[in-house]
Amino acid sequence: MKNWLLSISFGLLSCFYSNAQDIFGKWETYNRHTGEVRSIVEVFQKNGKVYGKVLRIMDKEDRDNLCTECEGDDKNKKIEGLVLMKNYEKDGEEYVDGTITNPNDGKVYRSKIWLDENDPNILNVRGYIGFFYKTMEWERMTE
Repeated sequence: MKNWLLSISFGLLSCFYSNAQDIFGKWETYNRHTGEVRSIVEVFQKNGKVYGKVLRIMDKEDRDNLCTECEGDDKNKKIEGLVLMKNYEKDGEEYVDGTITNPNDGKVYRSKIWLDENDPNILNVRGYIGFFYKTMEWERMTE
């Protein structure tokens, strides 16, 4: 009985621990120059792929801005509510082969995302253009 109870407790603990360390949920993006929160992005899974949607733009004056430079279905849609991260697939500890759109200029970059190995509350978001890349750090939102 004791071993069974210990086994159940360990199983529940490991389920809680693994759920606390996934990429899904709400993330705060920051202005790297001022340190202010710019937006809240929700990372979610749909049909086996991972996406990210802008839930809230913090600057009230920018909330109605449109993605005028975007192409295709995203053209002239409101940035708040737009799915800017698309089609990531899990590969080990990373999610790869996705794209991320910069709504300011409409450019679409190859991208990958992963949790920081030292802090599961930091999501690394990397966009590529050729051999060059830029990595942003987003912080998990605590509710």
